[in-house]
Order: sequence, then structure tokens, then C-alpha cells
Amino acid sequence: MRTHRVRETTAAVRGRRGAPARRLGAPLVLAALLLTACGPGGGGAGAASDAGARNAASRAVVTVAPKDGSTAVATSDALRITASDGRLTTVTVEDDRGNGIEGRIAADGGSWLPLTHLAAATRYRVHAVAEDDRGRVSAKDTSFTTLVPRDTFIAHHTPEGGAVVGVGMPVSLVFTQGITEPEAVERAVTVTADPPVEIAGHWFGDNRLDFRPERYWRPGTEVTVRIGLDGVQGRPGVHGTQSKTFSFTVGRAQVSTVDAAVKTMEVRRDGRPLRTLAVTAGAPATTTYNGVMVIGEKHRVTRMNGATVGFGGEYDIKDVPHALRLSASGTFVHGDYWSSPGTFGTTNVSHGSVGLRDVRGGGDRTSPAAWFYENSLLGDVVVVKNSQDGVIAPENGLNGWNMTWAEWKR
Repeated sequence: MRTHRVRETTAAVRGRRGAPARRLGAPLVLAALLLTACGPGGGGAGAASDAGARNAASRAVVTVAPKDGSTAVATSDALRITASDGRLTTVTVEDDRGNGIEGRIAADGGSWLPLTHLAAATRYRVHAVAEDDRGRVSAKDTSFTTLVPRDTFIAHHTPEGGAVVGVGMPVSLVFTQGITEPEAVERAVTVTADPPVEIAGHWFGDNRLDFRPERYWRPGTEVTVRIGLDGVQGRPGVHGTQSKTFSFTVGRAQVSTVDAAVKTMEVRRDGRPLRTLAVTAGAPATTTYNGVMVIGEKHRVTRMNGATVGFGGEYDIKDVPHALRLSASGTFVHGDYWSSPGTFGTTNVSHGSVGLRDVRGGGDRTSPAAWFYENSLLGDVVVVKNSQDGVIAPENGLNGWNMTWAEWKR
């Protein structure tokens, strides 16, 4: 029987080429595969080993500080993400609203650090991915919550958002707490201009930071201020809580020059003479400061009391019209209705301010004081020269223009 079957199969192969050939194909292919797998040029155990290596866990390990679930985390110098036995490829840090924290992966891929501080009382989610030398990736997802500050500060700013100002207007921030970490606070404030110009900050004491360009703003400039104080530690245990962006526009260029010796004020707009007004400046015993001053306030009517600026009871005028403040110490350009008309342009009789002829109540719109008031913007420049006094201190009002650019940036 065994011989008979073999012969039948052989005949079948010769007579019917289709089906019998398929029956023999599988054993032959299997044999070929077995020979290939066992031969010296095949994959065998080596291929299996490579596949296993590819499927093995990544050797890269991601570490996030602070630990997952941490609370009361410091807003600065606490967040750090590192990778060992691999390189970081992706890092995202976001709050619950999807606001991301900008950061940078080191050149060697071993670490990531934020480029800014974190906000206070905020929950953050971290997603970090690293890759080992075989291209295998591992990820780490954590979350933490920053501290709730016990003591806080904000900044009051000049000018207001949306204002149209003169070319001399600086950005002035006055903080509600004294600052002992000025670098951290200054990094949290950005001032940009369109068209672009270099802008630098300068500290006056520990609670005031002003920004300005080297020269007066160019008319038409749009200035944008971003205050990102939320979470910034301004002094030990005291954190900012303010996050605000505002813009203002620089209007035309108006610079008025008071010559205390000849008792006139020449008003120039965009470089062209607009009008020359007769004035009375500071009397010999109470001279007017020299220097560059910026209009910081406008009051259609205000009270001026000598006792508030060191003059005792020498004067207390409850209805001074058309007053424009030039200094924190009480220097104004203002209407003067109590001096005789012949005083203006001939005699200096004021207590340090610059007086223009006016009427009581300020109702005469044709008076020099009314005209100057209506034609002035906050931020316009008033320069005083030829007075028998020194140059006004840069911090006395918005008057940092009395510093050189090198002094300002120092």
C-alpha cells in the first residue's frame, strides 16, 4: 500500500498540474523558511532581540519638581523639569484656563526652566516627554498649586489706558509696597512702542519705576504696557496680584519754553512757533526750578495752600484756575487773577510756579491761561531756563528727562 500511494501521487502530479502542486507547496515553503531561519544569514534570535529592544521601556526618566500634587508652591525658582538617560523633547506647563508658561529646554536636552514666574493661587498641569538614545519615549504628567500670598502689592500707573498724551510722558509705576527685589519686578513689566524704539526703566527709590525712550516719543507712537506682577515676589513674603495690559497714544509734539529772565513762554508745536505768552515766574526768594518738566495733572480749578509745600501760611487760594502740575513739590503753570495785568512779562512774583494772566473763575476763554490750558495735553513738555535756581530733581514729578540716557540706564 505505501508503494501504491507514492506512485499515485506521482502520476497525479504529472497529469493534474494545479491542485496537487498547491498541496506540495506549503511543506516546501515551510522547509525553506526553516532553512533560512537556521542558516547563517537569517535573523533568528538576533531579530527577536532587536524587536524586544524596540518594545522595551524607554530608559529616559523625566523628573518634575515640585512633586505631583504639591500645594503652596513658590511662584519663582520652584519649577524645574529634568531628564536622565535621555533628552527632553516636549514640555508644556498650563493653568486650568489653558494659559501656558513660556520656558526653554537646555541645549543638551537635560532640563527645562520657565522664562517667567508663575501666578499665585493657581493650579498648573505639567506634561513632559523625553526620548532615549534608541528613540523610545517616556512621559510625565503632574500637577501642583502655587501659594496663596498673605501680603500683596500692585502698581498704580501713569498714564491711563487709552489716553492721548504729549511726547514727554513717561510710563510711571508707583507700587503699594516698597520693593526689595527690583530685578524680579522690572522683568515682569514690558513697555513696547510702535514704531519700535529702545525703552529703559529707572527706579526712583524702592516704590517707583519709570520707563522712557532716549529722546521724546515720536508723535503718533502707540505704546503698550504689560504688567505681569501676579505671583512676583517684590519683597520677602510679599507678592504681586496684578496682571494688566494697557496702551496709550502719543499725540502732537508740544514743547513750551519759559525764560524766567525775560518773563515769557514760547509755545512750539511740531517744531513751529505757536504763540508767545507773558508770564510771571518765581520771585527772587522763591525762584522757579530750571529744567525739563512734564505736565502730570490738569485742574480747571484747584486749591493751592502754601502750608502743603513748605511755605507756611503765606497763601491759601481756594480757586486757582487753569492749573497744570509740573512737579510733586507744587510747581504749576496756572492762571493768576490776583496779580495786576502789568505784572505779566515784567515782574516775577510767584512762589515758584509760572503764572499766566486769567480771571477769577476762569470764565474768560480768551485769557492766556485758558488758552494754554485748552491747548495742553498731559505729557506736554515745559522747559524753564534762566531762573536763579537749580535744575529740578528727576524724581520730583515726571521729570526724568533731566537725566542723561547713560544715567537713566545706569
